[in-house]
Amino acid sequence: MQSPGKSLKEALLCAQSEARLTVGVYESAKIMTDDPDSVSFCVLAVDEGFECDVALQIHFTLIQSFCFDNDISIVRVSDSRRLAEIVADEPQRLEDAHCVLITNPADGAWEDPSLEKLHLFCEESRRVNDWVPEVSLPGR
Repeated sequence: MQSPGKSLKEALLCAQSEARLTVGVYESAKIMTDDPDSVSFCVLAVDEGFECDVALQIHFTLIQSFCFDNDISIVRVSDSRRLAEIVADEPQRLEDAHCVLITNPADGAWEDPSLEKLHLFCEESRRVNDWVPEVSLPGR
């Protein structure tokens, strides 16, 4: 299997090109509340200020719990700036890329090999009790 980081980047770019990305903690929480069955994958990004941001930590805990309860694969990346570079389509969204969701297409007809590899990676990680595996995003 190619690296999980490379698969994640490819899946994010594919979802972005098909308008299936939701960027932002609050936007993601809204999608999860309104239509949890539409969510396929969740990415949480931490940065140097994460330890000091109690509100963000609470949101992450709630999002992780929601993902576990709804069988949504989830990974964590430690480079929020790199994640933002990949997914932010507007400059103001760079600061809000702590949570990114990949949703299913409306028609349900699609195949994304990178996303399938990520689901398998997450499944394998859960088998060894790594419930939110960390993935390193590749450079440009």
